[in-house]
Amino acid sequence: MVLFDRFERPVTNLRISVTEGCNLNCFYCHREGQNEGRREMTPEEIERIVRIASRLGVRKVKLTGGEPTIRKDIVEIVRRIRPYVKDLSLTTNGTVMYNIAETLKEAGLDRVNISLDTLDREKYRRITGFDVLPQVLKGIEKSVRLFNPVKLNMVVMKGLNDEEIWDMIDYAARTGAVLQLIEIEAPRELEDSWFFKRYFYPLKPLEEEFERRAVEIKERRMHRRRKYFLPANGGTAEVEVVRAMHNTVFCANCTRLRLTADGHLKTCLLRRDDLIDILTPLREGATDEELVEVFRETIKIRQPYWR
Repeated sequence: MVLFDRFERPVTNLRISVTEGCNLNCFYCHREGQNEGRREMTPEEIERIVRIASRLGVRKVKLTGGEPTIRKDIVEIVRRIRPYVKDLSLTTNGTVMYNIAETLKEAGLDRVNISLDTLDREKYRRITGFDVLPQVLKGIEKSVRLFNPVKLNMVVMKGLNDEEIWDMIDYAARTGAVLQLIEIEAPRELEDSWFFKRYFYPLKPLEEEFERRAVEIKERRMHRRRKYFLPANGGTAEVEVVRAMHNTVFCANCTRLRLTADGHLKTCLLRRDDLIDILTPLREGATDEELVEVFRETIKIRQPYWR
């Protein structure tokens, strides 16, 4: 069984925030669209929600935060939900991947996304608040040996790291990672903010240049996102461009539902009126069928943010 929303979009992916905490302090962080909560799901509760979701057609789960690896039980969480999904991935800042990558692999993790906005140590400290770039790079190198693929998430910011794009493409080619270039995302009400105007860097012109340079172009099913294979120093780099702002194609092909760290189902990163509590009924003894209905009610309010 696969659930469809009223726009005929299937829901096959669940993005789970396992904690709001983080060991870095990136100034642009969108906090996964979460409000600050006072509770956190246990591994058993996460497992049960994923088990219910798998009955409804969810096949892919991505674990996020905050920073998911700061949870001491992150390996247990991975091990518990592995049997219910076909694809299990983790998005991380990479600060401890050098130490735990092998354990996560053994627990059943398939893929990793690692945040890397710059290769410049001082600039990394300015963005994140911490001087830990060397250990992140060590974590990336180990992860590439264990997982396939490893994706590097680079949030491109005007006047800060936009001049490093081609250096990052070369780095991706050398390491064998996939580079994801990401536009800063913001809800409509923040498009006129000083932050958005100062740092937003449109990636559409860059995609046009990629089309001219690429030796091969493929299209991913999810979001109809293109993958560019670009000649680079060190080989050929695989690059994806994530343009969610005003991107109706991106939203029309979204198959994702979110679960916040404090146990609310959420339909869209950019919406603020779509939180549906599933943890409270679970803790109050709800049956599986009652939890299925929470999922159904959530999917009823799902709609493309950009239309």
